[in-house]
This record gives sequence, structure tokens and C-alpha cells, in this order.
Amino acid sequence: MRLTKLEHASLILEDSGKKLFLDPGSFTTAITEAAQTVAIVITHEHPDHWTPEQIDRILAKNPDARIFGPAGVQAAAGALPVEVVKAGDEVEVGPFTLQFFGEKHAVIHQSIPVVDNVGVLVNGSLYYGGDSYTVPEGVDVDVHAVPAGAPWLKIGDVMDFVFAVKPRRSFPTHEMTLSKAGKDMSNARIKWATEQGGGEFFPLVPGDTLDI
Repeated sequence: MRLTKLEHASLILEDSGKKLFLDPGSFTTAITEAAQTVAIVITHEHPDHWTPEQIDRILAKNPDARIFGPAGVQAAAGALPVEVVKAGDEVEVGPFTLQFFGEKHAVIHQSIPVVDNVGVLVNGSLYYGGDSYTVPEGVDVDVHAVPAGAPWLKIGDVMDFVFAVKPRRSFPTHEMTLSKAGKDMSNARIKWATEQGGGEFFPLVPGDTLDI
């Protein structure tokens, strides 16, 4: 399986000629290379993780692609055929096995509603928590997509998240809110935390790939 990092929180997974998109949102360049997509996972309803336009671009080339997300995504998506998933669910679609964890977005502020959020484990290997610190209990994580910058995020909490997941490999995601200096600082902290558990950090930028 090959991972390609896109801008901000979006990822592409490719296996056996098929594609899976994670969180194609508003901070991600318009998606045009979407042929052979079998599924889209939207972790939560915020627009930096999905837009109708991005989903429409993917579905235009793959009308049978399945869309998975929590109940809040289904409610926000209107006529789009979102299949609701929750913690404990497991789905097989094409060459991908998807296991879902968690229920809620991390708290931004007491004045801002906490929306539904699911983390996803792909093929028992890649874990992406969306906008949460949900730990996939009982899972030996190979690759951890680690949030690097967000209104809800403190880097010390991110480091503790990495300590808890203890991945063999990690890379940064959710970093479009950061300057170059901010990205470098977050990467250094995530790298250190990953290495404390014996793992290796990969400072991926949009367009970079990682074989899993």
C-alpha cells in the first residue's frame, strides 16, 4: 500500500490499483487525479476536512465510490450518500479494511460545539485520528498520521498522543495553519516523541509518498 500526502489533512492510499481518499477538504488543492477510487473517509464535518466540491470531483470519475463518516457528516452532507460509521465498526471496500475509533472532535473552546469525529485504521497499519487524540486501543500501529497544528492543538498533547500510540513510523498532517518555522518546530517535537518509542519520523510534505 502506498500513501501520498496532500495538503493539510488529506491523504491518498493506493493498493492493487485502487484508491482511498481521507479528508479531502478546503485547504487541499482541487482533486483531479481520482480514477479508480473505491472509497472516501470523512472524519468529521469541518470544511478543512471535506467540501462538496472535492467529493463531487471524486464521484464524477467514480460514481460507485462509497463515502464513510460519522452521523454529523451525514447530516452536513445533504444528498451525498454518506454511510454512517462509529467506534467499533469495521468495513471492507476493495482492497481496504477500515476500522473506526472514537466519537468526538477534540475540544476547541467551551463556546464552540463539539462535533462527531471518527479515527480510522487502514489495513491494520495506518492510523489517522481526524481531529482527535483518540488512541486505537489494542492496535500495533505501523504508521501514525500525527496532527501538527490546529486551533484545538497543543504540541505537548500531540507528543503525549504519539507516546500513547507508539507507532513504528510517523509523519505530520493537519499543518496548513502553521508557518514554515511552526512546521519545523512541530516536526522536531513529533520526531522526538516518535523516537522515544523506537519509531522513525518522516517529514512528509504535499506530494511525498510512503510505502506501507
